[in-house]
Amino acid sequence: MSQRMSKVNELLKREIITCVERNFEFTDVLVTIHEVDTAPNLRSATVYVGVIGDAAAAADVVRSLNKRHGYIQTEMMKRVTLRNTPCLTFVGDDSIERGVRVMSILDDLGEIELDEPEEGSAKL
Repeated sequence: MSQRMSKVNELLKREIITCVERNFEFTDVLVTIHEVDTAPNLRSATVYVGVIGDAAAAADVVRSLNKRHGYIQTEMMKRVTLRNTPCLTFVGDDSIERGVRVMSILDDLGEIELDEPEEGSAKL
C-alpha cells in the first residue's frame, strides 16, 4: 500500500471515529473502529468495527452502522475533501477477542510446570 493510501485510510478512520462518537449511542457495548481499507480509486472503503460485548449486540451495531452509512459519509466528507467520496461498508472485526483468547491460552500454558531434565540423562 502506498504512503498516500495509508494517510487517506488514517484520515478517514479518525473522521469516522469522531462521527460515531458524537452521533451514535450504543448501550452495553464498547465500539471501536480498528481499520479502514480504501480502494485505490477512492470509490469504496471497508471499515472494520470491533465490538466488545455479546455476539448479538455486535451484529446489531454493525447492522445499525451499515443502515446509517450515508449519514456517516455525509458528516465525514464535510470535514475531508477527496476527489471521490468512498461508499462505506462496515464489517465486524473480532481480532481483539481472538487476541484475548490467545493470551488466555498462553497464560494457562505458563502455569503448567514442566519437569526439569535430570543431570545425568542423555540429551539428543
